[in-house]
Amino acid sequence: MRTEDLIDALADKVEPVEPLRHPAARAMGWMIVSFVYLAGLVWLIGPRADIADKLAEPRFVIEIAAALLTSLMAAIAAFCAGCPGRPLWERFAPFPFLAVWLSNLGEGCWRQWVQSGPDGLTFNIDLDCFQAIFLASILQALVILVMIRQGAPLAPMSTTGLATLAATAIGAAGLRLFHALDVSVMILVWQFGSVLLLATIGFLAGNRYLKWSLPKIDGGDSGHRQTG
Repeated sequence: MRTEDLIDALADKVEPVEPLRHPAARAMGWMIVSFVYLAGLVWLIGPRADIADKLAEPRFVIEIAAALLTSLMAAIAAFCAGCPGRPLWERFAPFPFLAVWLSNLGEGCWRQWVQSGPDGLTFNIDLDCFQAIFLASILQALVILVMIRQGAPLAPMSTTGLATLAATAIGAAGLRLFHALDVSVMILVWQFGSVLLLATIGFLAGNRYLKWSLPKIDGGDSGHRQTG
């Protein structure tokens, strides 16, 4: 088929579509849904008994703020990745805030080491953290994964990885409001570690979840194109 014929065939199949809102606006809408879900979850389970005291601690506030900003920027980055032609650097927007979050937890581990020695870094198996992160993130993950399919992601693995990071980071922030665990090494391994694990799973599932379908033209075969 000549190039001109291909262009004409594709043009004949063009249908009007409603343009997507700006990635930041879509991310803010998703954040509102996430906040409503987490507020309901905290209300059902009940906030931790010392929540007022914890909100007066700068380290706790920085931890929550860093997790929320990681989530917001990851959501914006995921929606940007679904808009062809946007700059590549946007996909790295959440990582400075992720680094602040990690540094805050690392500083907490160091403080507990100074105060208590090796006993301050006691590590226990706590699968409840992983389950709680999953519970606090599942709705946000489902919503954002549906939303990113409305775009045209050229890098599906990055897109789903960022979307999953957004969902799990805000879930981790919400978890700190009702799950009273303050041993920094436990938070680092089981909560922050769960966020990274689930985001990695989302990243690896990108090519399977997001596929481009090539339409049939003049009786030709349809197929799939995957982009990394």
